[in-house]
Amino acid sequence: MDESKKIRSTVTERAAKTRGGFAMLAAVLLLFLVSVLGIVFGAILLERGSVPLGVTLLVGGILLVCAGCILCAGFKVLNPNEAAVLTLFGKYYGTIKKDGFYWVNPFCTCVNPGNARTVTTNANGMTITSGGGGKISLKTMTLNNEKQTVNDERGNPIVIDTVVLWRVIDTTKAVFNVQNYRTFLSIQCDSATRNIARKYPYDLMEDDDTTEKTLRGSSQEIADTLREDLQGRVEDAGLEILDVRIRQLSYAPEIAAAMLQRQQAEAVVAARKKIVEGAVGMVEMALEQLKADDVVALDEERKAQMVSNLLVVLCGSKDAQPIVNSGSIY
Repeated sequence: MDESKKIRSTVTERAAKTRGGFAMLAAVLLLFLVSVLGIVFGAILLERGSVPLGVTLLVGGILLVCAGCILCAGFKVLNPNEAAVLTLFGKYYGTIKKDGFYWVNPFCTCVNPGNARTVTTNANGMTITSGGGGKISLKTMTLNNEKQTVNDERGNPIVIDTVVLWRVIDTTKAVFNVQNYRTFLSIQCDSATRNIARKYPYDLMEDDDTTEKTLRGSSQEIADTLREDLQGRVEDAGLEILDVRIRQLSYAPEIAAAMLQRQQAEAVVAARKKIVEGAVGMVEMALEQLKADDVVALDEERKAQMVSNLLVVLCGSKDAQPIVNSGSIY
């Protein structure tokens, strides 16, 4: 692990050596003007018979044109929130982060593996990755991670989809520590999502502790934990995770119907519990009111029958059909 850290820290971000773009542009234009004049006067001298001087001016003008074309390759234009990581003959040359018009060594090349594209042929399944080049965006970007099926703490398959807000803060790490920082972030996001999802249940059961965190009930806390875990995974790639949000969370289709039945059953049980509690309270109130107003004297057997009848009427799922008793209850 220590050796791995040493390898990662061999390249540190530094500013590239640059010159003012407009000053160098004026110099290159002047060089082109001198080369054109040399070619023109060289041709005139050749016509007049001054061969040595004419050839010298002509060849010199052509060489100056070639030099000017080479110097033009060193012009770089950077927009706000853009960076250019430059290498010179395979070695790190420096990074330009400030927007503007610059001139650098014309043999420097911009490196950006985040622009690499992968092409897969259908014939033999061969994968060809083209080299990445160009500027690196320092803007805040969004990663819409694809839906994936993971298992929660209880082993139930769930479908989860996350959105990640991120940006590049260390260009050298993003370029030289990983092959493609965009692909690296996507893979690490999948791994972090699976790792966090398996630590928490999707929802609470009846006998669970109400303070236990769940994926559905504690979405903000889970998102913060996921952001911290993902930040630790992409630290070596020079990326900063600004925010992580769970965009979609649901049971997998294979158990969604069963879980829906469980939720419906819990709702029915909870409703029946409330009905029973209300019916018992109404019966107690009726008995106390009859006793207080001295409407009728009821022995224990009559009270039991009255309680039974009232509970049947109040707790029944259908409307009760009244029956008038014209005789004695004994």
